[in-house]
Amino acid sequence: MNSEEEFYDAETGLESDDSCEVSFKDALVFDSKQVSHDSATQENGVWERRKTLPAEMISRNNFSVWSILKKCIGMELSKIAMPVVFNEPLSFLQRMSEYMEHTHLIHQACSLSDSMDRMQVVAAFAVSAVASQWERTGKPFNPLLGETYELTREEEGYRLISEQVSHHPPISAFHAQSLKQEFEFHGSIYPKLKFWGKSVEAEPKGTMTLELLKHKEAYTWTNPMCCVHNIILGKLWIEQYGTVEIVNHSTGDKCVLNFKPCGMFGKELHKVEGHIQDKSKKKRRVIYGKWTECMYSVDPKVYDTYKKSDKKSGSDSKRLKQEHGFEGEEADEMPEVEETVTVIPGSALLWRITPRPPHSAQMYNFTSFAMTLNELEPGMERLLAPTDCRLRPDIRAMENGDIDSASTEKERLEEKQRAARRERSKDEEEWSTRWFQLGTNPHTGAEDWLYTGGYFDRNYTDCPNIY
Repeated sequence: MNSEEEFYDAETGLESDDSCEVSFKDALVFDSKQVSHDSATQENGVWERRKTLPAEMISRNNFSVWSILKKCIGMELSKIAMPVVFNEPLSFLQRMSEYMEHTHLIHQACSLSDSMDRMQVVAAFAVSAVASQWERTGKPFNPLLGETYELTREEEGYRLISEQVSHHPPISAFHAQSLKQEFEFHGSIYPKLKFWGKSVEAEPKGTMTLELLKHKEAYTWTNPMCCVHNIILGKLWIEQYGTVEIVNHSTGDKCVLNFKPCGMFGKELHKVEGHIQDKSKKKRRVIYGKWTECMYSVDPKVYDTYKKSDKKSGSDSKRLKQEHGFEGEEADEMPEVEETVTVIPGSALLWRITPRPPHSAQMYNFTSFAMTLNELEPGMERLLAPTDCRLRPDIRAMENGDIDSASTEKERLEEKQRAARRERSKDEEEWSTRWFQLGTNPHTGAEDWLYTGGYFDRNYTDCPNIY
């Protein structure tokens, strides 16, 4: 194994909802396009995207991650070799493209005339972008330097290109654009991971930028921290935590979201709460929900009144739990949490997660969207850049259930990458990125990887031979 391998680890709207609670099991999808991409393609007689993977997930029962990680407590996991069996059959570039699963929220934001309404929907999109990580405990394949991924969804009105622009440190850049010039969404991610004995903590360093071109607005934010618990023993489970600030650089409005850590009694697991404030720092809306389920917004005065009433009625039971509780509980055991959000009367539903397919648990806990990301559609191979993830033989072998071939091919590709790096070092050559260049984010003033254009001209003659 290579010691230099990196380890990476609804119905929507602004209508009022006065119901008491909503269950994730009853979640509705946004519209007919979200129900199935197949409906539109079948009507046109073109192509039906797959609903499953070629093979089920490979069992990890006979593999011990402890033997690999026991010497790495407190270290950043940037050069730790991991067996391929702990992967899922996607590259990190493909995993990153899952931000686009709920693109309908961006389209909705584009259609709204009020900046506060737009901020609400952008906040819901920022939360939805991490929703696919729920129960996804396999790590994606580390992209090779120069690897790319293209995702075009005409029925959803966008296309995306991403590139692995750095190997040490590992940096992945992406750029998505509306086919009707309505928006651009771009960013770069440098995932820093540390092992803490029973858990792996991931800090997805990098800034997300969403530009709504019609409104001449730009929003930026960073993603929350992610932690995978019970790496050594027990059932793996994931929590997201930390503060996410979404800034509208055109109006000065800001949304502050708190992804709450699990807490001692598990009451806060998956919860997200925050508020939108205008440029004078006046609180205009409260946002709440769960990143695994749904998000709502409500008037701040209504929220405060509800919380005061709720706190008063729940104080005795809370005190009882503190007096009688939980001393023998394992610190990393996932709490029993009912997957429901109590809806405050008068709230507006912003986003609800699309239910996963019934066989998801046997398919690496993939969403329906994720199932399609490594699929080679008819005629696609001749159009793709030769560096596209779909052409990687190790990922393809794992997707087909051939773990031995996946491991062999992974080692071959890593050795080829090391040999290429040695050649560049010998010739004193610097790696040259193909589709992105290091520059300055015009909205934050910070260093960022920016798309230089040209990928969809289909001229790939100078692409590197990485496979």
